[in-house]
Amino acid sequence: MTLLALETSCDETSAAVVRDGVVLSTIVSSQVRMHAEYGGVVPELAAREHLRNFQPVVRAALREAGIGAEQLEAIAATQGPGLPTALLVGFKAGQGMAFALNKPFIGAHHHEAHLYSPWIGGSPLHSDFESFVPNVSLIVSGGHTMLVHVEGLLKHRVLGGTIDDAAGECFDKTGKLMGLAYPAGPVIDRLAEQGNPAAHTFPRPLLSDPSDDFSFSGLKTSVRYFIRDHPAILDDPQSVRDLCASVQAAIVEVLVTKTLRAAKRLGVQCVTASGGVTCNRALRSALDAACQKFRIKLRLAEKSLCTDNAAMIGILAEQKLKIGLPATSFDADIAPGMQIA
Repeated sequence: MTLLALETSCDETSAAVVRDGVVLSTIVSSQVRMHAEYGGVVPELAAREHLRNFQPVVRAALREAGIGAEQLEAIAATQGPGLPTALLVGFKAGQGMAFALNKPFIGAHHHEAHLYSPWIGGSPLHSDFESFVPNVSLIVSGGHTMLVHVEGLLKHRVLGGTIDDAAGECFDKTGKLMGLAYPAGPVIDRLAEQGNPAAHTFPRPLLSDPSDDFSFSGLKTSVRYFIRDHPAILDDPQSVRDLCASVQAAIVEVLVTKTLRAAKRLGVQCVTASGGVTCNRALRSALDAACQKFRIKLRLAEKSLCTDNAAMIGILAEQKLKIGLPATSFDADIAPGMQIA
């Protein structure tokens, strides 16, 4: 099956061509530089940029894959969750393309797609996936942080999620308090490499709580008050590095501890991680060390596939079609608050 996938849930316009579990092409146009001026994603600007970039991105994906539109057997697009105005661009365009080509259309769940991104590579999904289930999957990004128990292909249940700020949001907001450029997550990652993670002790919210939920608003508030009471710390480059390392250490410890705790409780032998924050080097390293300690297999999404991309949308949609799940109606609408079924 040859399928074109589209992703426009936030500030990346992406298109990918997938065939039989293998990604033939994936193109991503990011809007980070534009939104950096405002310190965050501006929904209306994001929608306009999606409209501007959509056709060039789709054409590039088809060209890179060596595929003509007439060769496509299905179209998929992110249905939710995400920014409503951004979702509309890719979802409605995908419906229109599928209708015009008389091909099935699949609306995909953004988070569910992340679950399968650790298996995207040069070989079909099934060749690796079945040997790594059941597993516990950490999905961690700017808008969402959740743990999911993956019992099999398209069989999963959410164990817990963020009750306030997501981990990526905490990175960005604490970075903003430090005066760092948006998005602050990658900046903190870079600065923390030369900082002392033990320089300051910040709270680890819900670390001892037996639930699988996350909370990072308290950590963000703690950093706010710390900077308020120690404003001079921002004038010294090394002190900023130490602050970044200390904040990062708190976030990473919570993510890793709760993920491994869930994996041990459920008796799974594999942990996976995906989403934009999974690009963080300290998180990848800590997950690797923890999994080695408890002899649990670890599968991390490639960094290029951690952030929003259409390849994961295509892989998920293709699997749904292969097992006979019904296509999405051409009358269906976006679902900004969509939950994993």
